[in-house]
Amino acid sequence: MIQHPAVIALTASSVAVSLMLLYAGWYGMKILRDWEPGSGSERQLWLERRTYLVSTLVGYALVFQILSLLLYIYTADELHSLFTGAMCAAGTLNADGYGYPTLALKVAGCILAGVWLVINHADTRGYDYPLIKVKYALLALLAPVVVVEAYLQFKFFSGLKGDLITSCCGSLFSSDRPGIAGDIAGLPPGAMLYAFYAVAAMTFIAGLVFYMEGRGGYLFSLLSAILFLAGAAALISSFCLYFYELPTHHCPFCILQREYGYAGYALYAALLGGVVAGTGAGALMPSRKKGSLLKAVPALQRRLAGAALLCYLVFTLIVTYRMLSTPFTAGV
Repeated sequence: MIQHPAVIALTASSVAVSLMLLYAGWYGMKILRDWEPGSGSERQLWLERRTYLVSTLVGYALVFQILSLLLYIYTADELHSLFTGAMCAAGTLNADGYGYPTLALKVAGCILAGVWLVINHADTRGYDYPLIKVKYALLALLAPVVVVEAYLQFKFFSGLKGDLITSCCGSLFSSDRPGIAGDIAGLPPGAMLYAFYAVAAMTFIAGLVFYMEGRGGYLFSLLSAILFLAGAAALISSFCLYFYELPTHHCPFCILQREYGYAGYALYAALLGGVVAGTGAGALMPSRKKGSLLKAVPALQRRLAGAALLCYLVFTLIVTYRMLSTPFTAGV
């Protein structure tokens, strides 16, 4: 499997991004230790010249890191036909013990990368690099995640063999199966629908208040993160049933396929966009009073709040339309 074109692309990009972040992390340590914005020393001037180049390169690297999540899921779905028992990406990821841990780290890395890009963008709006230590401290957290994820991804793809027998998504996401997937699939569909719409309503209210008045940024950011988790859980336990029109099919990967209009890609992109924009707006709250960012940050937070609300609205409209457009009911 390691010679599959998509696998080669994923492996090469992961190695390149990992090397770039390790270098940037090493440079970031120098920033955290030696950065003195009021100094005119030769070392400070050297750091200032280097930081713009490094930040630009890291920004491009993290964009590739975010896109690699979608490519990873797409590749897993493409490979499922090669394994006995697999019906979608769920079976491929279960064919090796590294599949799902890699996916989890990719999701975490995607969110952290998005927040880093938000902070970096805000930093460039100030003339005195006001957030430089913040973004390199976050990079120190992000770099190990990306490196470990690249290693697990390589172990996953290199361990895949054509003669492997794996489980189908119906058994993996079954309420009778022990584990996280089974626990989420076993959540009461009706209760999860009510919980999702309740959290969504609170998030939209908090988001509108923050968008219009600039108040409650931390609350909106927290609710955005909770809605991301509630949306993912509700999708598996409840919304998927309406897409498949089956009372026991909870797989979150089959909706990525053609017969369901590739709806899964729009749903997951909306969830990820919502949580990145929402938490990114919250991450900028401490910098609202920094001198060089007094005007830039509130305006940026307003755009982020609008983007988060739009993303979550797209997710909510898609799943709600599907619920209302099918005669199937999940006993709600």
